[in-house]
Amino acid sequence: MSLAELLTIAIYFYVSPCKDCKNYYLYYLSYKYKGYFCLLSYSRIIQLWPRMLLPLVVLMHYLKGEETGIYYIDSTKLAICHNKRISSNRVFNRISKIGKSSYSWFLCFKLHLVINNKGEIKC
Repeated sequence: MSLAELLTIAIYFYVSPCKDCKNYYLYYLSYKYKGYFCLLSYSRIIQLWPRMLLPLVVLMHYLKGEETGIYYIDSTKLAICHNKRISSNRVFNRISKIGKSSYSWFLCFKLHLVINNKGEIKC
């Protein structure tokens, strides 16, 4: 499976209604997108997931919008696992942090987005 296909799977995961990667793999990838990708096993995709972080950041850098002077800032969490599994999680274990939102504790990344007035991602 190519890096472009893996990045497409990662981007589709974050815009899908699924809250965890296993359900996303079982219900979305296995049924909806099976004709588009030659799917790897779930465990192999999980092994490759941390390697996609840097190419995803580079991709977002090249797709950022133009400078307009009017910006909106938002932050959200990208959850890695359910709270019950924080102690046994091994995906992104070196770079993820435990944080607290207004709702609860979580293990994830914080995504900070700056969007211009045209709706394009700036950084």
